[in-house]
Amino acid sequence: MKAFYALSVAATIATGTAQAQPGSSGYSTSSAFCDSPQQLTASQQDRLLRFAAVVRNELGATDGDAALISRSGLDLSRFHIRYSHAAVARRDETGAWSARQLYYACDEARPRIYDQGLAGFVMGTDDPALGYISIVRLPADAARSLRYASLDTPRVQHLLATSYSANAYPFSTRYQNCNQWVVEMLAVAWGDLADGDDLRGRAQHWLQETNYAPEPVEVGSHALMFASTFVPLLHLDDHPEDDLFAMKLKISLPSTVETFVRERLPGSERIEVCHDNQQIVVHRGWTPIADGCRPDEGDRVYPLG
Repeated sequence: MKAFYALSVAATIATGTAQAQPGSSGYSTSSAFCDSPQQLTASQQDRLLRFAAVVRNELGATDGDAALISRSGLDLSRFHIRYSHAAVARRDETGAWSARQLYYACDEARPRIYDQGLAGFVMGTDDPALGYISIVRLPADAARSLRYASLDTPRVQHLLATSYSANAYPFSTRYQNCNQWVVEMLAVAWGDLADGDDLRGRAQHWLQETNYAPEPVEVGSHALMFASTFVPLLHLDDHPEDDLFAMKLKISLPSTVETFVRERLPGSERIEVCHDNQQIVVHRGWTPIADGCRPDEGDRVYPLG
């Protein structure tokens, strides 16, 4: 069991391997990439819908019509990773929020762009008993340009790679994961990059020029390094040899995207929302909320009893 768990962890680093199911409000992250989403009990659904309502209220308090939103997935604490899947949250003309994201289309065996309602995004967690959402509110101008770019279909599609890799290298156009698509969308929006077949390459160049530098993930295990031999959505052929030998892979994660935004846009704000079986906690600021969804002084708590 531990070997299969290690493979599932390796396969979900940086992505949450999103999958959309026809007629489903969410998708799951698992070692069996294309399994159907887990069935939630009525009490679990009620708890997650109440959690989604708090997340929606926090998004609604922002001045802009776009924000970054990230979701927790499998337990990746051994890598010191809480969030695995990021998306662009957008508010439409009616005030409703949705999440635009990259997902792996199982029936087509390729990445696609998927628009999902906020409740579905929140309910896509792997652990209905404990979940975390991170929101980064953006200054109005940055939010406006991000929303505009994320609605520009030609540029959105030109940013989409033809091949998916859960551990895609950030400065190669060979593969892509969901977080990499988000950060490249930021480059298109804030760099005002014109459409074109080479848009991904220009977006990555802009990111390098503006000091986007993901912290390496210390894999710490040759078994996980070579998991690509067994797991079809892991690849190593896009990573520099020095990184492979050091077993430290540079991967776009929600945390690396948030760090980039914080440094580039000092006026941005971060809100973390979590839940367990007893409560919902809202934590403001760039420091992480305590593990186990434990509130700190100044945090807002909503009982779930």
